[in-house]
Amino acid sequence: MTRSPCDVAITGLGATTPLGGDVPSTWQSLLAGKTGVCRFDLSAQCGHPLPVRIAAPAAVDPATQLSAAQVHHTDRNAQLALIAAREAWHDAGYHTPATSNDSTVAATRVAAVIGVAVGSYLSKFHQYDVLLREGPSRVDPRCIPMILPNHAAAQVGLLIGARASVHAPVSACASGAEALALALHLIRDGQATVAMAGGTDAALHPLTVAGFSRMRALSRRNDEPHLASRPFDATRDGFVLGEGAAMLVLENADHARRRGARIYGYLAGAGMSNDSHHVAQPSPDSAGTVQAITGALADAGIKASRIRHINAHATSTPVGDLAEANALHTALASATDNAVVSATKAAFGHTLGAAGALEALTTVLALAHRIAPPTCTLEEAGEGINLDIVGAQPRELPAGDLAALSTSLGFGGHNVALVLRGPS
Repeated sequence: MTRSPCDVAITGLGATTPLGGDVPSTWQSLLAGKTGVCRFDLSAQCGHPLPVRIAAPAAVDPATQLSAAQVHHTDRNAQLALIAAREAWHDAGYHTPATSNDSTVAATRVAAVIGVAVGSYLSKFHQYDVLLREGPSRVDPRCIPMILPNHAAAQVGLLIGARASVHAPVSACASGAEALALALHLIRDGQATVAMAGGTDAALHPLTVAGFSRMRALSRRNDEPHLASRPFDATRDGFVLGEGAAMLVLENADHARRRGARIYGYLAGAGMSNDSHHVAQPSPDSAGTVQAITGALADAGIKASRIRHINAHATSTPVGDLAEANALHTALASATDNAVVSATKAAFGHTLGAAGALEALTTVLALAHRIAPPTCTLEEAGEGINLDIVGAQPRELPAGDLAALSTSLGFGGHNVALVLRGPS
């Protein structure tokens, strides 16, 4: 039997980011044009001078917001996820955890989908150091669950009592957006009524810095950290590593209305594709990104002309930003003339697995408040980037039934596009 698709509402938001320890502080700092990029030198940890000495760490240490047991038993990426999920779940009006006889939603109807790109990076290295230094008897008995890719998803699932299903998509920097896409389909297909979906990552480590530096992927503006992440700008020279987590509570819209929930907006559609071109370079024709965008529009049943706001992936790399700009022009055609573009990695840096979810969250807020956040470091758009990019000041969005697009791209050729609608 074919099930008719239901609307999927967004009823809860949670985040801990380089701009703030929760959604309100993050949003206010974003609109104020602040950046979370700062001097962050990890050279001492590896005993060698690193070429990049800037990053965008979480504004609030997650260890200060969790119990000692939670901190000891979880990797930092899971700690960030727990903080964001707790905020989102309570924001949606739910108790933690859900139970089998919960009057609001039964645990068997609750899912969790939490994406990561790198995952429990810090715990892996820490436990290996313990092994080398102190021997196998000193390795934490919880080591293996802590370093699995589903560690954050499992912890969030336990937090909210998710018994429908728990998933951990790993699609590089598209993981957070892919988590939202998967949650959308779980609810549409009737496998869950409510889903916690988002992404997290905490990979500020010397090896990450060294590896990305060897790829020439990172900005080297060590003396100007506040200007280093420059999406779409003519002088962009690479991205800035960040960390954080963002979570959205999605639910069947009819269920949300019956319980009187506040609805921020709707996740209307998702499109996914793969370039199958190169593990770390976008396809020259941008065909995969175009496919994801057009697929998301078709899934949402929304014409390109209705898109009035775009939150671009825009990492601040010379090749990637240009390829994405070309994809937006191809997929949306003349509709790009009506859409204003925000590139929020200027403020957040690149939070890897959290990026797609964090940018979807800011897109939801942009629609709800009818204001497009700034691209705080933009001075002059690079050659070939013919988009209406929001500069240093936020931009008001028009009245009416608004729709927006959020794009996420990842190493391995992953492309995810999400279409969101404002509150009705």
